[in-house]
Amino acid sequence: MCGIVGYIGQREAWQIIVKGLKRLEYRGYDSAGVALVDQQHINHYKKTGKVSDLEAAAAGANLQGRTGIGHTRWATHGEPSDRNAHPHLSEDGRLAIVHNGIIENYGPLKEELSSRGHVFQSDTDTEVLIHLIADILAEEKTDLLEAVRIALTQVIGAYAILVTDREHPEQLIAARKGSPMVIGVGNGEYFIASDASPIIEYTRNVIYLKDREIAFINGGELLIKTIDNEVQTPYIQKLEMQLEMLEKAGYDHFMLKEIHEQPRSIRDCMRGRIYPQEGKVQLGGIKEYADKLRNAERIIIVACGTSWHAGLVGEYLIEEFARIPVGVEYASEFRYRNPIITERDIVIAISQSGETADTMAAIELAKERGATILGICNVVGSSIPRLTHGGVYTHAGPEIGVASTKAFTAQVTVLTLIAMYAAQLRGTLAQSKLVELLTSLEDIPTLVEKTLACDQATQYIAAEIKDATNAIFLGRGVGFPVALEGALKLKEISYIHAEGYPAAEMKHGPIALIDEEMPVVVIATQNSSYEKVISNIQEVKARKGRVIAIVTEGDTAVRALADYVIEIPDADEAFLPLLATIPLQLLSYHTALLRGCNVDQPRNLAKSVTVE
Repeated sequence: MCGIVGYIGQREAWQIIVKGLKRLEYRGYDSAGVALVDQQHINHYKKTGKVSDLEAAAAGANLQGRTGIGHTRWATHGEPSDRNAHPHLSEDGRLAIVHNGIIENYGPLKEELSSRGHVFQSDTDTEVLIHLIADILAEEKTDLLEAVRIALTQVIGAYAILVTDREHPEQLIAARKGSPMVIGVGNGEYFIASDASPIIEYTRNVIYLKDREIAFINGGELLIKTIDNEVQTPYIQKLEMQLEMLEKAGYDHFMLKEIHEQPRSIRDCMRGRIYPQEGKVQLGGIKEYADKLRNAERIIIVACGTSWHAGLVGEYLIEEFARIPVGVEYASEFRYRNPIITERDIVIAISQSGETADTMAAIELAKERGATILGICNVVGSSIPRLTHGGVYTHAGPEIGVASTKAFTAQVTVLTLIAMYAAQLRGTLAQSKLVELLTSLEDIPTLVEKTLACDQATQYIAAEIKDATNAIFLGRGVGFPVALEGALKLKEISYIHAEGYPAAEMKHGPIALIDEEMPVVVIATQNSSYEKVISNIQEVKARKGRVIAIVTEGDTAVRALADYVIEIPDADEAFLPLLATIPLQLLSYHTALLRGCNVDQPRNLAKSVTVE
């Protein structure tokens, strides 16, 4: 959600922070701000809108300072406005804070502080926190580190914070609980951010702050302790990402770049994990739990949004290949219905960012009840890999576009590997079948590259449907999650209302919506349900619906019925989602462009949902 950037060292902080905030724009935000500490003064600037609006508002102002904190806000408490934008100051102007997360008990804290004379300038929970820290600092006659520590023992909720002090410009404090925070370690300087993208330009050495940890930077020295006042030994890791991964590389938008990166990202996801000639899958991250997987009575997949759709594909494949019952749950609802979980269950948690708050809460509940937790995640060092017992990284590389593309196909690829790995362990697929499947899977990146040639066809169809107000996506079997994902992409970035349905469910309600203005996108590849899908298309055409069909290369039967067709290469039915998703991503992208929408940063959405 919100983005945080901080710097302390010998350089001027403004440009470093602003550039970092721009790298975090993909997270989604409605306002931005920066506070700079310069010779015992805090100069702070904040503005509703984009980081570029903040730069314009601060033009000509005093931007000096070698210690600074910055923020892009996604509103939770208080409407988007200049006064609710971060940073927030203490009442005396001595301290400044930026915050990602939600302080759930801010109401009682605010009442208590108000009764003692505190006056607030915003509607945010964050301002309450900096007032609390300032109040403790004054009342307890302690130093800032201890005041922050005491304050954090009194708050309930999630947070990642940076705090500066005008009386000590050589100091900077960071802390986290439930929201991510990364510290880049330079030569006598430190870079702090919500994720590594603002840091990679300056250093590859990073420390991932753990839950309930506080980092205190003082005169170039770093101290980390817990909220319980226990000193910790920092663990420095090397960043794997490359700076060029964060650039558009000649593409007009990050989303388009990431769509076209999928042949590489899927190949990277499989590299070193499949051995087609041997009919073998090797997943080192879950090898320790092979016996658990071999003897599992049930698998529960928890995820949100696009990751949930990937989980539905996983359900089909795991049940088909490994013959293990699978349930797919919305992580946001999982812990609110007292689910039945036992120590014989395996829970697979899926998250691109590794910081999804609802998914983390689901993991905690499942762990309490004794389940084995496996993670599927893209971001090395993020929270979910640390919370799970084992897992598999997707290796998709940074995904900047808010609408997930390559992360989805990478998650589906990992779930496909897990399904075959479980089948290998349980002996539910013949060795010859594993060889056949893995040989076909190895060819998928090449077929995805071939599928990308449909770009021109999707541009034409986008021009035909751009004025639609509603759309329906239909699929059967593994095509149903593809339909859901296609509908989500269209509504996310073009703001056209779209819904995905199992094709057979169309007759149970949605068919009432179909008329000559309604685009109906059908996954109609030649697979086990092909004849049934043709019948569904005929039902749509009988009601004058406009059919856009995703078909197998060379298809003639559907072409004779549909208004528009997009061909994809022939492949094993199990791998259909990896191919059929591509044209739907491109269709959504071109439709959004024609409607004048912000493709990379759609309104109201955030890349990483780190609050519940």
